[in-house]
Amino acid sequence: MKQRKLGTQGLVVSELGLGCMGMSEFYGSSDESEALETIHRALELGITLLDTADIYGMGANERLVGEAIAGRRDQVVLATKFAIVRSDDGSRSIRGDAAYVRRACDASLERLGTDHIDLYYQHRVDADTPIEETVGAMAELVEAGKVRYLGLSEAGPETIRRAHTVHPISALQSEYSLWTRDPEQAALPTTRELGIGFVAYSPLGRGFLSGRIQSPEDLDEADFRRTTPRFQGENFQRNLDLVERVREIAEEKGITPSQLALAWVLSRGEDVVPIPGTKRRTYLEENVAATKIDLTEGDLHRLEEAFPVGAAAGDRYADMSVIGR
Repeated sequence: MKQRKLGTQGLVVSELGLGCMGMSEFYGSSDESEALETIHRALELGITLLDTADIYGMGANERLVGEAIAGRRDQVVLATKFAIVRSDDGSRSIRGDAAYVRRACDASLERLGTDHIDLYYQHRVDADTPIEETVGAMAELVEAGKVRYLGLSEAGPETIRRAHTVHPISALQSEYSLWTRDPEQAALPTTRELGIGFVAYSPLGRGFLSGRIQSPEDLDEADFRRTTPRFQGENFQRNLDLVERVREIAEEKGITPSQLALAWVLSRGEDVVPIPGTKRRTYLEENVAATKIDLTEGDLHRLEEAFPVGAAAGDRYADMSVIGR
């Protein structure tokens, strides 16, 4: 698999990463054995970037990833995140104060079973803590050898700039796909100006662009997508109509809708690395095959015409207040 650079500090990763969140939570039932096999297969296929976070499964996802890479640590660029704090009652808060950053890192290292994290993200920006304090604490982790590179997730342009002056930021992670092109308006221009890489999560539109979801009833009762605006009411049908365009173009090219959607994200630039999530080897193989697909100018024009910025109906999350801070 080809490699791509994230930032200017030396971080190099596979052009396609693996999002591990759904292996533990949010996307319905999970099978730990299959999840472990999926991670192992990803490494065999040349994927080096594994993405997790301390909040996924309340730490269970980090432990799962740690188990999967035991004895294979040198094959992996390990990325995890901190900042979202979930209470027993399900309520959430965001913390970026220095003391919390240090504790969160140590806890993640223990769960992951490693002595360092390759890419450490602030998962969401803490509005009550100056970004200078947060990134300052993250920089101390780099100096201590606990972290190699720093990242932000869903941060706004001003925050990115302020953070980057404290310590070089190697990657910004934000949602980016055919139906979420918002980053093109501000985030991507900022990262490119500063020499920061871009990691695209949910590049398949939370699975919607795969064409496999035809009704909200196709989702598990525990699937968090049921609570998001794009999967509800009239929005669902409007978005389903958009997906039909992807299916049409994919059929003409003899590929799957997922592969077409991923190939589009991969075409956005050498500084963009999508991290589609899956908990099954079958879908992993399908996703990896997208790295071999070249889209023509005609393909790109048709996709851009069908999916202009803002084409998707509904917000990405029920609460968008923590996005783009």
